[in-house]
Amino acid sequence: MNFINQETNFEHFKIASQLTSNNSAEPLNVAVFGLGHVGLISACCIAAQGHKVVGVDTSLEKTDLVNSGLAPFTEPGLDELLEDVVSAGVLSASVDPRAALKSSDLIIVCVGTPSAPDGQHDMSYIADVSVQIAQSLLHRPQKKVTVAFRSTVRPGTMDGLIAQNFQTILGPDFKDWVELVYHPEFMREAQAINDYYDPPKIVFGTHDGSPSETMDRLYSGCQAKVFYTNFAEAEFTKFVDNAWHGTKVAFANEIGQMCERLNISANTAHEMFVADTKLNVSARYLRPGGPFGGSCLPKDIRALQSVAKEVGANTPLVDSLITSNEAHKDHQLDQVLRAIEPGKPVLLVGLAFKANTSDVRESPNCVLAERLIAHGVQLSIYDASFDQDSTAHQNAGTTACNIADLGHHIISKQETESADWGLIVVANDTFDSLDFSGNPKIINIHCIG
Repeated sequence: MNFINQETNFEHFKIASQLTSNNSAEPLNVAVFGLGHVGLISACCIAAQGHKVVGVDTSLEKTDLVNSGLAPFTEPGLDELLEDVVSAGVLSASVDPRAALKSSDLIIVCVGTPSAPDGQHDMSYIADVSVQIAQSLLHRPQKKVTVAFRSTVRPGTMDGLIAQNFQTILGPDFKDWVELVYHPEFMREAQAINDYYDPPKIVFGTHDGSPSETMDRLYSGCQAKVFYTNFAEAEFTKFVDNAWHGTKVAFANEIGQMCERLNISANTAHEMFVADTKLNVSARYLRPGGPFGGSCLPKDIRALQSVAKEVGANTPLVDSLITSNEAHKDHQLDQVLRAIEPGKPVLLVGLAFKANTSDVRESPNCVLAERLIAHGVQLSIYDASFDQDSTAHQNAGTTACNIADLGHHIISKQETESADWGLIVVANDTFDSLDFSGNPKIINIHCIG
């Protein structure tokens, strides 16, 4: 059962040829709950691979349309694909969940999670369908079945709501024959069919992060990178992705506003920006860790904020960057203070904002060091690149802290490695060059794991 190449011409898709050529693995019996955008497209794509699919929806009008080979909404390629899979007899739709679940190997849940008045997801559809599925499973033999949820839900939903519903109805041993999976979708509207067959990644959350044989069968032949993780991490990834997409759009539009007011070509600015795939459009600067600092970012962001204000551009995202960075410095201070054992000496490894440089201009590590000292912490600092005299000359008037005062806390590598530390605070990659005996308590604020 192979995945279809993303360049498949869906206007001329012939389901019969797929059913004969891709039948190297035993087809799955699949029930898809919710025939909205994600559910119906998933059902069609799964059926097109030769699996037997029944779509379940509470709307009789919608199921009648699907059984007639007619899509209830617009999506490129869907009309032709739906007509083909219905004509081939591999996709049907029903309002009766028990009938759909009689012989299912796999149940996929794609019901909506709309916004509630308080901004959270309305989980009523998820709660209802999990109860409905569990109750329906009571009326069939206890053969192994996988129930995969694709609806976007907040972390904790699988364990705190869905699994609890299954356990209440089916009993504490339900995991012996019901496998729960959280499987977020990454399909864009107007690109959904291609995104199903050529996803940016595939994420499966299981109760212990173990692989699912059923989900592996469903995606056999897909070339995308697969992540098996626990429920909460799988649930969270869609929020991370969508927040990032929203951040990109908001950032681009704020820059565009400034370009309009400065009579600068936004197209040219965009072209130059995305050409940098080393720093701009890449994984760089996206690893959670320390605040930004150094000679460029803080001062240039402040200057950009000033330009936006002068030209009257509304740039709340850009305006929030320094505030967010300062808040993260506060978070790191609290994190370190909570980890300190009273009366024990503390070592800060790394004073510059990154390793292998003596540049301490606006280094968040300098700010942290001063704040720890102000809290009465017995602090020592090690940074192999730090030279107090040359650094003070190089960075005169540009640091956020008193280099001369911090210089009294600098120690040698020999002292660093031989002392008995109550806590070692890792602030940059300088730590990699050190060798500590024993098992010292370490907190890494340079990288959030």
